[in-house]
Amino acid sequence: MKNLTPKQLMRSRYDAFVRNDGEYLAKTTTKDISTDMSAYKHIEWLKLEVLDAKDDEVEFKAYFREDGVISVLHERSKFVLQDGQWLYDDGILYNTQVQRNESCPCGSGKKFKKCCIKFN
Repeated sequence: MKNLTPKQLMRSRYDAFVRNDGEYLAKTTTKDISTDMSAYKHIEWLKLEVLDAKDDEVEFKAYFREDGVISVLHERSKFVLQDGQWLYDDGILYNTQVQRNESCPCGSGKKFKKCCIKFN
């Protein structure tokens, strides 16, 4: 975790969600959060796209499947530097949906409309 840039920290936090590593998420945020990941255990994380990263902000889309439905979490995250370490502070969520003509987040190589959209 030492000396990670905001972009690297955001990627490592995504990996922590994939691994259900609540302790890492708690250590890398300015907030006092629970390490209990039971609310996320049924979520299958599919893909991460970093859209923009500059200074203390990172915009990304994290695709996931929950109860058979593929969705996207689109956020612009804000990071702060504390004691030489970047920490996640807050984020702005966007109301974004997986678009029909984009590549399916499941990794099939097909367009979403020809693949998993039929399960949504």
